[in-house]
Amino acid sequence: MNVRREYRPAYQTSLVDPAEFWADAAAAIDWDVPPTQIVDTNARPVAKWFPDARLNTSFNALDRHVHTGAEERESRAHQPALIYDSAMTGARAVYTYAELLEQVSRFAGTMAGLGVAVGDRVLIYLPMIPEAVIAMLACARIGAVHSVVFGGFTAPELAARIDDAEPVLIVTASGGLEPGRKIEYPPIVLQALDLAETTAPRTVIVKRRPQFSTLSVPASPPHTEDLPNSPHAVAARWLDWDDAVRDAPLADPVSVAATDPLYILYTSGTTGRPKGVVRDNGGHAVALAWSMRNIYDVGAGQVMWAASDVGWVVGHSYIVYAPLLVGATTLLYEGKPIGTPDAGAYWRVVAEHKVNVLFTAPTALRAIRKADPDAELAHDYDLSTLRALFCAGERLDPATYAWADEILLGDRSDCPVVDHWWQTETGWPICADPLGLQRLPIKPGSASVPVPGYRLRVLDSSGNPVAPNVEGNIVIGLPLPPGTLTGLWRDDARYVRSYLSAYPGHYLTGDSGYFDEDGYLYVLGRSDDVINMAGHRLSAGSIEAAIAGHEAVAECAVIGLPDELKGHRPLAYVVLKSGVDIDRAQLRDELIARVRDQIGAIATLYDAVIVTSLPKTRSGKILRKTIRQITSGEAFEVPSTIDDPAMLVALSNQIRAARSPRHESAPRRTENPDDVVQPDVDPVAPS
Repeated sequence: MNVRREYRPAYQTSLVDPAEFWADAAAAIDWDVPPTQIVDTNARPVAKWFPDARLNTSFNALDRHVHTGAEERESRAHQPALIYDSAMTGARAVYTYAELLEQVSRFAGTMAGLGVAVGDRVLIYLPMIPEAVIAMLACARIGAVHSVVFGGFTAPELAARIDDAEPVLIVTASGGLEPGRKIEYPPIVLQALDLAETTAPRTVIVKRRPQFSTLSVPASPPHTEDLPNSPHAVAARWLDWDDAVRDAPLADPVSVAATDPLYILYTSGTTGRPKGVVRDNGGHAVALAWSMRNIYDVGAGQVMWAASDVGWVVGHSYIVYAPLLVGATTLLYEGKPIGTPDAGAYWRVVAEHKVNVLFTAPTALRAIRKADPDAELAHDYDLSTLRALFCAGERLDPATYAWADEILLGDRSDCPVVDHWWQTETGWPICADPLGLQRLPIKPGSASVPVPGYRLRVLDSSGNPVAPNVEGNIVIGLPLPPGTLTGLWRDDARYVRSYLSAYPGHYLTGDSGYFDEDGYLYVLGRSDDVINMAGHRLSAGSIEAAIAGHEAVAECAVIGLPDELKGHRPLAYVVLKSGVDIDRAQLRDELIARVRDQIGAIATLYDAVIVTSLPKTRSGKILRKTIRQITSGEAFEVPSTIDDPAMLVALSNQIRAARSPRHESAPRRTENPDDVVQPDVDPVAPS
C-alpha cells in the first residue's frame, strides 16, 4: 500500500509490545490507583488487563469533565453531554455535563438508598429515553453491574435474563413507542417476574411516560419470597422514578477494580439459554477512549450519533460510554430511519444537531435507499457538519456503499463511508479504516484493516493459514485486547467451549472471509451461512453482493436450498426498490447472469423470489437462518430478537405462493444443512 506510515507502526507496536501500547493508551483515563501491571496473560480463561488498577467509569465519563481540579483541563460543565431527540413524541432535550452528572448522581443515590451495592446486578428494561443513559451511568457510579435488555423483549426472554443475572433491582418505564403502536412494559415485567425462578429482585422502579395512561402497579408490600398462587414469583416493591429520586442524596463515585464487571449484555445461543457477555471497567474505558480518537476521529466538543439502541452493544459502547469518556456530545434518538415521518428522518437529525460522525447499520441505509433512491430528502438538509458515516452490524454490500458514497454524499469527498466490523463480544471494532490514525483508501465490500490490538488470521478447517483471496474462518490470536469480553456470566466452561476450543490459542469469531493482497479483510458472513455446492464452498455474502448491485434490488438474502445432486443451490429472496416494476422471469435471468459473471459459473443462482420484505432482528440483521428453515420446511422458533413476527407469516405465505415444482423436488432436511467448521460451537452473535 502506497500510504503514509501511520497506521502500520501503530498496528505493529500493538502486536509486538501490547503492554507498551496499552500503557500509553491508559494515560487517557483517570485512575484511582494507576496500573503497574498492564496485562496478566496467565489469567484464565482469558487474560486480564490492568489487574492491579482501580477507577470509576462514571467519574471518567462525567465528573472529570465538570470538576477539572488543578489540572490544565477545560471544564465542560456547560457543554452538551447528551442530546435527546424523539421522532415518536417530538420531544427534544439537552443535558449539559453538569446536568447529566447531577441526574446520574441522584439516581445512583436512589439505588444506594434501596440497598444496591458494589457487584449487585441491576436489570434495565427501558426505551430510548434519557433515563436509560442515566441508569447505566448511575450503576457504574456505585459499582453495580447493569444488564440492559432491549425494550419490548417478551416476558420469557426477560425472565431468562432475570434468572441468569439475578438482579436486585429492575428499572423500567410505562412503555415504549413504535410507529403505529405502543408497548406497555410493566405487564411484561410482571409476567417475567412470575416466570422467573430467582427470588433476587427486590424493587422495580418505573419511569412514567405521558403517552401512556396511569399505570396500576402492585402495592408495595414487604419483600417476600412468594406471591399468592404464583410460587416462583417475587413480591418486589414498585416505585415511581420521579418519587424515588425526589429527595435522594447525590452519590459519590465508588472506586472499583479495573477487572470488576461493568455490565452483562446477553446475546443468544444455540442451547436456549442466553449468553451473558461480561465487560470489565478498566479495559473497557481504555479501549473505548482509544477507539474514539483513533478510529472515529472524535474528540472533546464534537457530536457523535450512534443510531442504535441502548439495548445493543453499539448503544452501550457508542451512545453511552465512549463519547462521554472523551468529552464529546452523544445523541440519543427515539425513532426509525423511515416512517418517522419519512426517509429524511436521519438527515433532519444530522442537520438539526450538527452531527459530526454518524454510525448506523447497513440495513438502515438500505431502507432509506429503497424509499428514497435518489436521496432527494437528504438533499433538503444541510449535512455539511458530517465528517464520516460509519456502518456496522451487517456487511455493507458494495451496492449500498456506492449509493451512500455517490448519491447520498456525492458532493462530499471529505466525508468517507466506512464499513467496519465488530461483535457484541468484542465491544469495539475489530476492523476499520482508522480515520484518527490515518485515512486509508476505501475498498467497497471490505471492512478495511485490522484495528491495533487485534491479531487477525484466516484459517482453514484444519487450522492452517490460507492464502490471500482464499476464504476461511476468521479468528483472533490471544490475548484479546482490552475492552473485549472477559468471559460469560458465571459460565467459564461455556466461554471456552464457544470461543476458544475450535482453534487453540485463538478466539473464534464465527465469521468467514478473506484477506486480500493489501491486508484488507472481507467479511462474507457467518460461517454457518456457507453454501456447499458441488464440492465448492460459496459465501452467501458474496452472492448477495452481486445481486444487490442490480438497479432494481433494494436488499436481498441468499440461503442454501438442500439439493440431492448438488448438495445446495443458492436461492435468493429479493426486495425491490420503491416504485420498481419488473417481470419476475426477467429479473431472475438478469440476477443469474450477474452472479455467474461476478463469481463464476459454479455459482449458478437457482432462483430469485421477489418478496415485500425480509424478517430482521430489532438491530437490523436479516434472519437468514430462519428464512432457510422456512424455505426447507423445517420447524422453527420465532427468534426473540425479531422486529416484527408478522413478517415470518407473510414470508411463509409468499414462499408457498412462489414455490415451483423445482423447489418441491428438493429434499427436506431437519438438521443444519450447512457445512459448519465446528458444528458443536455456539455461533457468535455479532454486533
